[in-house]
Amino acid sequence: MGIDISRNRERVRPVPQRRHSLGFLSNTVVSITHRLGHSAVFSPSGSGQDGKPRVSKLLLPPEDNSETSTTKTNPPNHISDFLPEFPLQRFPGPDHFQVLGLIAKGSCGPILKVKDIFKEKIYAVKVLPKSEIKKRGVLEQTKEEVIIQRQLKHPFIHNLQDCWQTKLHLFIMCDYCNTGDLYTYWLLKGKFGEEEVRLFAAELGSALGFLHDLGIIHRDVKMENILLSDQGHLRLSDFGLSRRLKRGGKAFTICGTIQYMAPEVLGGGPYNHAADWWSLGILLFSLVMGVFPVPAEPEHNTMLNKVKDFPYNIPTTLGSALILLLTELLCKNPANRLRNLESFKMQAFFRGTSFDCLILQKTPVKSILELRTHSDWTAKAMRGLSLDDLDNFDCDRILRSPTTPTEPSPSLADMDLSPSTEQLCNA
Repeated sequence: MGIDISRNRERVRPVPQRRHSLGFLSNTVVSITHRLGHSAVFSPSGSGQDGKPRVSKLLLPPEDNSETSTTKTNPPNHISDFLPEFPLQRFPGPDHFQVLGLIAKGSCGPILKVKDIFKEKIYAVKVLPKSEIKKRGVLEQTKEEVIIQRQLKHPFIHNLQDCWQTKLHLFIMCDYCNTGDLYTYWLLKGKFGEEEVRLFAAELGSALGFLHDLGIIHRDVKMENILLSDQGHLRLSDFGLSRRLKRGGKAFTICGTIQYMAPEVLGGGPYNHAADWWSLGILLFSLVMGVFPVPAEPEHNTMLNKVKDFPYNIPTTLGSALILLLTELLCKNPANRLRNLESFKMQAFFRGTSFDCLILQKTPVKSILELRTHSDWTAKAMRGLSLDDLDNFDCDRILRSPTTPTEPSPSLADMDLSPSTEQLCNA
């Protein structure tokens, strides 16, 4: 969850990058297809004999006080539909949480920069209006996102800290990464050297191997979803499109970011975890070459034809070991593609490289830390984002931080943060 925006900063709008993503954390979201009904459905835990979720104690936001007597035993649909994944509670008050600013515009609502005063830590909080979740028919996918993230504890995966609901909204709170995302640094640097790419590949490959061992397919591996720690190491983020696949299972939904989609995904499936390794191949190719192998097309069938016809001949200016790695990742037939961590680690490109997470993180990534102080960093990180994009949200109240200890911090519990119909994308 990248940078925050201030009204006092100069708004710089570089040439927009064409990015197509359905993930909730994406900064700029363009629909390429409706999400199809292939996400797994899970039975709620903690259900009573009547099959309805039990709620032991409800901490109601102010507008819900009139419903206290009924919700304790039989919560209304607008609450129970999101249980048990999103417990019902108040948005923490100004003596606990302080809204510091706006990080980005998600596809459903804002992503806020919030300070936990007690812990003296800063978090990114994704705010999702319930009305939009239901309107788009992505309730189960939204619940699946937090189900998946709760089980992911890995050094190179972005951590979920908490999630909850009020009457109108869902809240997903994650660690805040003030170093930004990998895409920003790619824009600044143009291309990375093989040594830097080797480290990035080892860290991201470790994260994918961990996910796939749990049966989880990410489906939106891209530079924008690679956040960076304060030492410049990778954190795979945004699990809004992820799903769990049983052993031997297949997916069919055409979703993700079009430049990174494997040919079997563009073709409507069936596909499995091997699609993530193709996306990794595209990412590594782009990092080291400074361009995508195939420019993005607005329509997935056109993109599929281009991907099918493209030879993916890796330039001979690269080292032979890296050429071999990219060739095996960018194999159009998923059955023959390099598609598991053990085979990945055995590549000649990683000879002498430890995949121990502690060792990989031991040394700061010098090039990332140097670029963090680049004069154009803020402009590149914003990538055309502006407060104008959020005119339909109550930005003034959200962004108005307390000026004195007694001035109240804005409360989110009763704000209508729903975007206008024109801003919505199909999910």
